[in-house]
Formats: sequence, structure tokens, C-alpha cells
Amino acid sequence: MTKTVECIPNFSEGRCDKIIARLTYTAQSTPGVSLLDVNRDPSHNRTVLTLIGDPQGIKTAAIALAKCARDNIDLTRQSGEHPRMGAVDVIPFVPIKDVTMDECVAISKSVGRRVAEELNIPVFLYEEAASSSHRRNLADIRKGQFEGMTKKMQSPRWKPDYGTISPHPTAGVVAVGARKPLIAFNANLSTSDITVANKIAKKIRGSSGGLKYCKAIGIMLKERNLAQVSMNLVDYESTAIYTAVELIKSEAKRYGVHVVGTELIGLAPAKSLIDCAEYYLQLENFDYRRHVLDNHIKG
Repeated sequence: MTKTVECIPNFSEGRCDKIIARLTYTAQSTPGVSLLDVNRDPSHNRTVLTLIGDPQGIKTAAIALAKCARDNIDLTRQSGEHPRMGAVDVIPFVPIKDVTMDECVAISKSVGRRVAEELNIPVFLYEEAASSSHRRNLADIRKGQFEGMTKKMQSPRWKPDYGTISPHPTAGVVAVGARKPLIAFNANLSTSDITVANKIAKKIRGSSGGLKYCKAIGIMLKERNLAQVSMNLVDYESTAIYTAVELIKSEAKRYGVHVVGTELIGLAPAKSLIDCAEYYLQLENFDYRRHVLDNHIKG
């Protein structure tokens, strides 16, 4: 059996064609790796690549991409709607086929150590690879962003797992870890009032008492003059896409606005989308394995 790992590095650049082309080329030219998706967002000023490959190929690609980001992205000149602390902001590894979570944790530690030693970028381990409970949540690590990291890292509580206690002067720091499949999903609102998006995000996110497996922030899409609720659904089987959408719709009514569209960032497991179809079509006695043709074709 071929072991397959997914890697979804997030880069703090979504506007420069040349830089995104360099990142894409780096991923495509790594043996043992396939680039499945490139998602760029100028408002967020962020690009997300989705790669799969064997463990060695994925490790090689992750390090090469971190180097490419370090050499081409200068956070002292970068700004965007999405919070960020590094040129390559986060590098998660996800077990896909014949790979355990423990193996992905080992991959993340190996990559993290090399990124710190070879590229001089401090590394925080997060989620399943976290060295302590207060480092599991990416948002907690990223709090303060690039501009606040120099001061933050002076505290023993926020000493990086690998590397120096000072961020790279232009590339910042990076979070590297292992996790379950995550769905990055956004809902656009019929308003340009960012405070409405912030209020809805606070209501639905787990840390504020909302949906347990939902992380959410309000973001302004300046080129469309729309406010957005930007989400990460970290366990789609426990907090489904449709659950988040319906709660946002309900909360939006309080402010006299509605959802004008949604967007998926990167890739999502097929079952998460099938679950939405089952919910909205009100399918009775639906069985994902029995009723979906693709499952029978794949054997």
C-alpha cells in the first residue's frame, strides 16, 4: 500500500502573480507529490495550496515551499484581511491513506526542526503535534500576529518549539502540525458593515460558546464591499457545513441582512458535501455508501 499524506500550506500572499507562480512551480516540481489545488484570495492576501504525496515527498515539498516563501514574501510590506504571523503561516499534515496521525505528528516535527535549522524560521508545533495544551489552537499561537511576535516570544510560555526566540525579520514564524481534515468555508453577507460579521462570528464560534468545532472571524472583502464570516470547521462530522450556514442565516436576520453566497477554500471531503445535499434535499433513508454511484465505481 502507498502511504498518502495531505499537506495544506498557507502563504501570506494572494496578490502577486510571480510569487504565487513560484510557489506553485516549487510544489509541482517535487517528486512524489501532486498539487491538487491552488486557492488565492486578494482580500485575505493569502494563498492556500493543497498537496498529496508519500511521506518523504511531502516533507521535501513542505521545506522547499517554506524556503520559497521566506525568499519571496516580506511581511514588513505585507497586509491583508487575514491574520498572519509568517510568510508561510501554517503547514498542517493530514493522514489520508495508510498513514496514522502519529506518523503525521512525526512528519510535522521533522519538518519543523529542519525549517528552524535550515531556514532560520522559528516553529511552533500545533494541534496533534502541540508540545503543550495552550499551543493546540492555531489562533492562540497567531495572536499578536507578525508585528507582535518579537515581544510575545520573549515569554517562556511562547518560546518556539524549534529555532530562536526572535522571529525571522521578514518571514516571521510558522506553525507546523498534524490534524484531521479541516474545511475552510466562508459566508458573504449583504452588508458592508464589518461589525455585523464580527458579531455573527462571535456568536457561532466555539470559543464564544457557539458551535464547538467552528472557528470564525469577520473579514471585509474590500473589492466587493461585502462583509464576510470566515470559518474553519475542524470536525465536519460533528459540526457540519449546513449547521454553520443555517446558524449564520438565523443570526443575520437579527441585523436585517442575509447570506449572498458562500465559498469553499481548498478541498473538502466528499462526505461533507453529500451531507449538505442530504440535509437540504431532505432525503429519507439515505445511505452514503449505498446511494452514491461513485462509491460503487471505485469498488
